[in-house]
Amino acid sequence: MYKPLLRARARDVARLDRGNIEALRTSANDAEYLAEASPGPDRSRGPRRRRKGKRHRMARPRSVVCALLTITALIVASAGPAAAGSSARAAVTALIVASTGTAAAGSSARAAADGDIVRTADGAVRGTVDADHRVFQGIPFAKAPVGDLRLRAPRPPDPWDEVRDATAPGPWCAQVFTYPPGTPVQFAGDEDCLYLNIHVPRHEPGPLPVMVFVHGGGFSSGSGAGYDPRRVTGGGDVIVVTINYRLGALGFLRDASLQDPYAGNLGIADQQAALRWVRTTIAAFGGDAHNVTLWGESAGGFSVCTHLASPTAQGLFDKAIVHSAPCGNDLLTRREADERGAKAVAELGCGEAEDVAGCLRHLPVQDLAGLWSDPILAHRTVAEAPWLPVTGTLPLPSQPLEAARTGLLHDVPLVQGGTREEMRAHIAAQYDGVGEPVTAEQYPQLVSEMFGRDAEAVLAEYPHTDFATPSVALATALTDEGRMVGACSQLLYDEAASTRGPVYAYEFSEPTDQVAGDLPYGASHGADIPYLFDSYLPGPPAPPMSPERQELARELIDRWTASARSGGPAPSWDTYRHGIAMSFHTERIGPVDVGREHRCQFWYSL
Repeated sequence: MYKPLLRARARDVARLDRGNIEALRTSANDAEYLAEASPGPDRSRGPRRRRKGKRHRMARPRSVVCALLTITALIVASAGPAAAGSSARAAVTALIVASTGTAAAGSSARAAADGDIVRTADGAVRGTVDADHRVFQGIPFAKAPVGDLRLRAPRPPDPWDEVRDATAPGPWCAQVFTYPPGTPVQFAGDEDCLYLNIHVPRHEPGPLPVMVFVHGGGFSSGSGAGYDPRRVTGGGDVIVVTINYRLGALGFLRDASLQDPYAGNLGIADQQAALRWVRTTIAAFGGDAHNVTLWGESAGGFSVCTHLASPTAQGLFDKAIVHSAPCGNDLLTRREADERGAKAVAELGCGEAEDVAGCLRHLPVQDLAGLWSDPILAHRTVAEAPWLPVTGTLPLPSQPLEAARTGLLHDVPLVQGGTREEMRAHIAAQYDGVGEPVTAEQYPQLVSEMFGRDAEAVLAEYPHTDFATPSVALATALTDEGRMVGACSQLLYDEAASTRGPVYAYEFSEPTDQVAGDLPYGASHGADIPYLFDSYLPGPPAPPMSPERQELARELIDRWTASARSGGPAPSWDTYRHGIAMSFHTERIGPVDVGREHRCQFWYSL
């Protein structure tokens, strides 16, 4: 089924080099993995019903950030900025290490309307029922990738006979983190981590739209279990599924010795396995298997960009939402991934082994999880992060922007946007937040290091004297260009994708209350997440939002869930055109010229 499809893709992607095309053809011969790439039929609902009116079909495919920021966003949602001390570290550690519950998978029949037990093709699971929700946590969507399955594409889970407990989340995927900054590195999680969590609103007639959320964390940290989506599910009458995927070297190491067409993209393969599980199983929980929105933030957003351009994601989702991850940014090339892979294998002590893959599979998990785990803070491009999806491969033949421009893109409705001051959080974490703000003397040097031959033009366009501090100037330049996260590279993708299907652009502009020295965070990376999610991290609850911010949160939830239901985020939000996006602020919700606000014509001229 997929062999002619992939060969057609190889012909269509004119800008892929010959080596990339040969890689696609070689991968097409691996029948085992290609068979697993198919979503398969949904046997839980019977024949698919034809819908009335216009429907956005899944046509053939057309064409970070750091761990600190993701954990900080959840901490703030849970306990506010004051939680950034030792108690916060204890809270993070407690959740990562202690969340070891398990649950269920599969699908065969629709669930009882309000029961705590759901029967699926793989076995029955028992969740938790309260006044408003049914919650099922720690459901395995793939076999544990341990032992000989380490560094291989995911396999389906094994069935079970007894009712399986689904009242606690599964382990976080193996990772290391340093929180708060300056504290020792800690290992947490487990290789046996491919679990998902389902939140279902009660007393709502099904089938309900489904939103699958992919967490951020620079592809090296985080977990779906930390996000509490009950305001979304309860306010929008949707089901939310949060997922785990392998991180760091365990999820994104590429080396020829692995002989797996998903090598370098195992974390992406995990996400697609979760989507496949949702397609075939979610009806048992009251969900609409034919109305699935793929939704992600930061690294999770770049994952959505990847799936939009992935042949192996065909048929796995119907709509997409991307937060703070411009799909116009280049991900890692296969050549770069191969070079990094050889370096990684050598650093791990397996470079001279007779059986390199076997050596990697026998290393302590901490060695792999800890490789290149330093926080990625302020860079010009996201490709400078150590772990990213790899292009020129079976699951990602071309860069997402190239896929959009050449027609190799899934034509699904897309909501894409970010925060107005994305990069201030990164600058704060690297400079002001550790008591070393960017100085007037440092500013030209940093601009030169980051922007190279474009430095003189950037210094002329963004003189530090035009801004409150040199740190603000640097953060503004990086945000405006957006090649790590930010504005102008997002608009390039919006322009290309809008020729294929409906695109809705947004900018979250409500500032946070956080300040690092003389640097206010503003609406920085992750600032929008507490408006949609609460936190399952242990600790005191977040201080209540002001009435104005509560109303903004309701507005975002209404718009996002409306998009999940119908593909359009409610009236008065026009599809993308000419740099215009919808701005979300407590004082105003309405169109804003993002292209002009972020000086995109200057950046496009470089």
